[in-house]
Amino acid sequence: LPVPESAEERKYLGLEKEAPFVLGNIRADMVIVQIFSMYCPICQREAADVNSMYDLVQADPRLKSRIRFIGIGAGNSDFEVAFYKENYQVAFPLFSDRDYAIHKQINEVGTPHFFGLKMTGNQSFEIIYSQSGEIDDPESFLKSLIRKAGME
Repeated sequence: LPVPESAEERKYLGLEKEAPFVLGNIRADMVIVQIFSMYCPICQREAADVNSMYDLVQADPRLKSRIRFIGIGAGNSDFEVAFYKENYQVAFPLFSDRDYAIHKQINEVGTPHFFGLKMTGNQSFEIIYSQSGEIDDPESFLKSLIRKAGME
């Protein structure tokens, strides 16, 4: 992925270099990845729940430095991702996947899709959760991911 232009987003992800990075470079115990599309009505509806989940983490001093969020816009251009970010007031970094390169690597999952990644060191991670579709309850979903990551 390209390193975010925003210094604040680079700091949030723990990235020091201004070169492309891999998910394993993110400094966290767990990364929650949302695959979305600006044109997906479920993604639009889910934005508030994902933002709530992000806010829950940011409000918890035990989790704030341990969990990171990113979003990847499947088939979306930089412009479309920026529009989604602004329109739905997304505070975490979003990346475009205009040519579906990432989307193809993850078996062309539907949108929205969520991955819970437990970071294991040496720029690697373990997928601890994968789900297409809506999150019923942001708080329960987050607690489930924390449990699966062994972060209780």
